[in-house]
Amino acid sequence: MPRSSMPDAYDDVPSLRTPTQPSARARDEDSCSASRKDIRSPSPRATASRLGASMSALPGTGNLPAQPLTGAGSPATPQAPPPAPRRPTELPPAHTALICVALPGLAISTEQGQLTGSGMEGFYRAGRRVLARCQVRVAGREPLAVQARMVTADRARFMGTLRISADAGPDPDVVVERTRYADGTERITLHSTARRSLRLPVEVSLGTDLAELGAVASGSAGPELPASVHDSGLRWSCATGHSTVTANPPPSDALASAGLLRWELELPPGGTRSVELRVRPDGAGPIRPVSRGATSPLAQTEAAGDDPGVRALLHTCLEDLEALLLRDPANPSDTHLAAGAPWRCGMAPADALIAARMTLPLGTRLAAGTLRTLARAQLEGPETRSGMIPGPRRDAGPHLPPVCTGTEATLLFPVLLAEARRWGLPEQETEELLPAAERCLRWLRAAVGDGMYLPDPRPGGPLRCETQAYAHRAALLGADLLDTYGRPGGTELREWARELRTRFRADFWLEDRGGGRPAAARKPGGRLVPHLGAGTAHLLDTGLLGAGDQAPGLLDKVQTEQLARLLGGPAMDSGWGLRTLGVKEAAYNPFGHRSGAVRVQETAIAVSGLAAAGYEKEASSLLRGVLAAAESFGHRLPEMYAGEQRMAGGAPLPHPAACRPAATAAASGVLLLTTLVGIRPDAPAGTVTLRPVRSAPLGEIGLTGLRVAGSPFAIRVSRLGLAMVEEAADGLQLGV
Repeated sequence: MPRSSMPDAYDDVPSLRTPTQPSARARDEDSCSASRKDIRSPSPRATASRLGASMSALPGTGNLPAQPLTGAGSPATPQAPPPAPRRPTELPPAHTALICVALPGLAISTEQGQLTGSGMEGFYRAGRRVLARCQVRVAGREPLAVQARMVTADRARFMGTLRISADAGPDPDVVVERTRYADGTERITLHSTARRSLRLPVEVSLGTDLAELGAVASGSAGPELPASVHDSGLRWSCATGHSTVTANPPPSDALASAGLLRWELELPPGGTRSVELRVRPDGAGPIRPVSRGATSPLAQTEAAGDDPGVRALLHTCLEDLEALLLRDPANPSDTHLAAGAPWRCGMAPADALIAARMTLPLGTRLAAGTLRTLARAQLEGPETRSGMIPGPRRDAGPHLPPVCTGTEATLLFPVLLAEARRWGLPEQETEELLPAAERCLRWLRAAVGDGMYLPDPRPGGPLRCETQAYAHRAALLGADLLDTYGRPGGTELREWARELRTRFRADFWLEDRGGGRPAAARKPGGRLVPHLGAGTAHLLDTGLLGAGDQAPGLLDKVQTEQLARLLGGPAMDSGWGLRTLGVKEAAYNPFGHRSGAVRVQETAIAVSGLAAAGYEKEASSLLRGVLAAAESFGHRLPEMYAGEQRMAGGAPLPHPAACRPAATAAASGVLLLTTLVGIRPDAPAGTVTLRPVRSAPLGEIGLTGLRVAGSPFAIRVSRLGLAMVEEAADGLQLGV
């Protein structure tokens, strides 16, 4: 993708292509010191696609051009005043778009249904717009749009009407139905309710620019390309690609100069006729989504209960997750999740690991594929970067510099492996991935060095509280892995984690009249950053050890109780979920993705952590808020939305740049519902412990089709908060 095509957006640098591995060049670079470098796979043909592609700013967002200098003694040439800074080009709004996803395919539409070539509209394959314009006219007129809706994650339906007969009065007598699929198929169906036969001319006007999505988003896509007649449709070509539209039935007329296909359709009274268009890059076959049939790594889980929203939420979250699945091209049996559509259709390592961890109740296959893919991306060599998983920088809000997602991914790797083993990852697969986890843990100890804390980004970055939480959790769960397989280093990691707990409770706690709070970070000079944000929720996410036990956290009991009170208070709980920054903090912005908006991922982490620590009231309030927001969004949770306070009869405000679907948001729906039933498995020990939310905030709830120890698992929690296992693997014992 062109380096000038996209900004560093609202989160990690967008990835608009499908991913694989880093190149030899990228392995020699610090994963967060050069966030605008492609990460490609070493290959004999050097043709691997992207892992976490990153792009530079849009035109006008960089530094001003330098002014020319005049030589000594030369007459000064009058210089024009420097140009005024150009405003950054904004991402096109995505919150009103209907986005069909079956990666590597996308179809982006407005509610009007017609693809006019404006904005982001069009069909995309692997980040390239293969069709920008698809406008339908019947009897010389455009249908009147009356409804647009998503049917499934990869399919949208648009309904329009026409009044054709002179004696029809005000009532339409032809309905035009368009079904649009992410795989590049569009079916146009005419339904007649006229009392006589109709002979209707149908025209479809087509065009494309074959532009990259980044260029489309930045407004630099260029003009449409000339078309040529090809087979039963049209074809477009440029130096970087080709695209073809074929029609069934073939058109009666095709005009390349106008990009027009024509049919004369006979509709008997009450009759129906259809035309199907298929958009493909030249030589490309149909998209075969990873999620089809038995190939999906996610178990087909269902929810039921007193709250009717839980069933719809889980169903939609599963659809979104499956739509975002990608294969590693070099190892097609390994699957992982893209970060989200439309901006981040490649792998973001930290997001992929987070989503895989949240979906462990749906099986361990996704976790295994994600871990194997990232193990192949791990940096090598004797340097301090050795063992790190590459990742771009991500904006961290107004109070702190950008964070390194590579640090987060490296610390998440051993945690996901350890917990996947508890959920039932086979021992052989665990052992195969153990060396990569060991390299992550060695990187952690080397990065901390003689100090106590892990800077992020390193070296010289601030000491963020959530980074210390990630490191502490990685040390404890990693030590558990090392001990299990007789590897050295577990004792050292536990001793460091123990000292970290002691030091953190003193060094990161700010006393105040309200009972105190954890600092967001310590600056390199030792100054505490006092603002209250959602990053503190990671202090409650301690990780799962054996026998259903949670690992200890960095806060003591009194501090944990105070943090729970703060997260459940009105400054942080918007009524729709957890704000990323408290309303009383400087620079609060309800639309700020790190300064006040609700990010579903962090809300789910807070709910899970609060419930595990026994603070059910606060957990239940945040949970109900997200479920109410999900209903407003048709149960397709966006990555984030505005943190405006919930009012009676209101609805959450969409964020115009949020990915929807997003892997972490969809996975958060799974985590929220499984938190209610409180499953804590220990497959190697053959046990499962249940810690349901006793207050049963949604009433009775049942989940079927989960996976524990490689077998189906079903559980029901009553209105009294009592859990009952309805299906489980043979020999799996209920722990206490």
